[in-house]
Amino acid sequence: MGKIRHKVFISYHHEDQEEVDQFIKTFDDERDVFIRRGLGLSMEDDIVKSDDTDYVMRRIRELYLKDSTVTIVLLGKCTWARKYVDWEIQSSLRQGETVTPNGLLGIKLPSYNNNGYPNRLNLNLLNEGESDCYARVKEYPSRKDSLSNWIDDAFDARTNRKSLINNPRDRFKNNRSC
Repeated sequence: MGKIRHKVFISYHHEDQEEVDQFIKTFDDERDVFIRRGLGLSMEDDIVKSDDTDYVMRRIRELYLKDSTVTIVLLGKCTWARKYVDWEIQSSLRQGETVTPNGLLGIKLPSYNNNGYPNRLNLNLLNEGESDCYARVKEYPSRKDSLSNWIDDAFDARTNRKSLINNPRDRFKNNRSC
């Protein structure tokens, strides 16, 4: 029996589409590391018309994250500046009596240029004086077993590190300039 393939939501900036497509082709289509969720859907057409951000957040979860268990943020040079990435991460981290958060994993795309991470991802990484954190950021994987182990760790964090989630209510209203 092989490893469990988790259902993964991919969050990214659309300017990185070519690298994102290559990541999915390599690790989902060819190497069967995960089962992707949410790609190929035009989110903006469906939900951007609302100024009610709570409604937008609920729709992101209902339509795009609903049966995923791990969110991978693919980090390019301007990913940190995108409001939908912030919203997708915030929605991924929501938790409650009937809502289990997604695991959270950042992966640096080849074009990543050390411009930083989305702030909400950053808030869930290890800070000075802390012994652990909810999320992890990794270099672009060269092996499928490495990526599979990282996804497993993010999945396990949903139960064994969920108390470390930092998910403030405020969110981006607009994209930032990169």
